[in-house]
Amino acid sequence: MADGSTGPVSLKGQVSAEEWQARVDLAALYRLVALHGWDDLIYTHISARVPGPEHHFLINPYGMLFEEITASSLVKVDLNGAVVQETPYFINPAGFTIHSAVHAAREDARFVMHLHSDQGVAVASQREGLLPLSQHALVVQPFLAYHDYEGIALNLDERERIVADLGDKHLMLLRNHGTLSVGASPGDCWIGMYFLEKACGQQVMALSAGRENVLFAPESAQQEVRATVSRGMGGGLVWPGCLRKLDRVLPGYDA
Repeated sequence: MADGSTGPVSLKGQVSAEEWQARVDLAALYRLVALHGWDDLIYTHISARVPGPEHHFLINPYGMLFEEITASSLVKVDLNGAVVQETPYFINPAGFTIHSAVHAAREDARFVMHLHSDQGVAVASQREGLLPLSQHALVVQPFLAYHDYEGIALNLDERERIVADLGDKHLMLLRNHGTLSVGASPGDCWIGMYFLEKACGQQVMALSAGRENVLFAPESAQQEVRATVSRGMGGGLVWPGCLRKLDRVLPGYDA
């Protein structure tokens, strides 16, 4: 299925142009996560809001690997996770708990990505969280929130606490659990997660020398980076190149 040759019947032309674009962008995000090795078999989720007044969302069919996801295989659900389209696929309702909370609370949350990468979970499990050890970390920190672990996300009451902890940030470390990125565009969602995951990986490597041997960035440099990234992280610039890479090495997401 990764080459798009045996995927589901194409929905292109059967949904609005706006929904189709959201489907293609979301499928591309799934493939990019797989390409970077940040997937967790069929677990974790990325979701997208369908343009329009219906408050409908797209999420992965439960049981498909991220490298297999196509635009047509994505499942459309309402804010409660109920499937609202005819589809041979089903979803993991528990997987939509975190996503539904963020989508409902944040108008800018058109795309929401949650991962369980090794490096993301490792830093989310460290008492001090993300440290100012690298330029990637300094880029991330102004946008980063934290949420304490409450167990597998089955309790709907947790949604309001996630939203409260996220506030107006668009990145989060879910303690003992993983990473989260929110974006108004697929590029914004992707570049935020990319920098967060890179920063986490760099921290794990740096701390292999022991915390007493690492060098924190000077406060003046941290302030300089905060001022620079206040203008944005460049998701719109990097997104077309990411799609070109997918077209070369993992095509078929737009089927």
